[in-house]
Amino acid sequence: MVSPEPVREPPPVALHEQAASNLSYIRRAMEGAGGFTAVPGWGQVVIGVSALVAAVVAARQTSPSAWLATWLFEAVLAAGIGMVAMARKARRTGVSLVGPQARKFALGLAPPLAAGAVLTVVLARGGATAALPGTWLLLYGAGVVSGGAFSVRIVPVMGSALMLTGVTALACPPSWGNAMLAVGFGLVQVVFGVLIARRHGG
Repeated sequence: MVSPEPVREPPPVALHEQAASNLSYIRRAMEGAGGFTAVPGWGQVVIGVSALVAAVVAARQTSPSAWLATWLFEAVLAAGIGMVAMARKARRTGVSLVGPQARKFALGLAPPLAAGAVLTVVLARGGATAALPGTWLLLYGAGVVSGGAFSVRIVPVMGSALMLTGVTALACPPSWGNAMLAVGFGLVQVVFGVLIARRHGG
């Protein structure tokens, strides 16, 4: 009769390995639960000031295409300012731009911005440029609200203010559109940018 082989138990895990595993789990859980805090307050202020300048330049244009080109240039400029300011704040505060919260923020922000880009083409081709200010503000605000759900509390509040400005722009006479863009992309972002910078580290 062959005696059964003794059951071999796995070697015990070293205490330091258990501690490292637990710390790694805790770190991942905290990254997933915390808010994305790299939204740049001072960057928002700079974007707001650039929008105010763009509003003045756009108001002096004599054709809808030149007016649209002015604001499209401002959109590209604002995106560049925002990315640079966010990267600098993330580096200074030690926040990851590829972590779970950053990805959730980006995924919440991106769809409304993509919808805004499509509607810009559609409305411009149809000669309905008067509807663009309200559309831009409404969709950008919606993106800030949805993305801001994974950031500090004041960010979705800013998004709500932008959406309200967008609704107002759609309800106002078309001649008010440029001024409403100055209010939303300019003044709203400057005010909230200062608040974010003072309360959340720049």
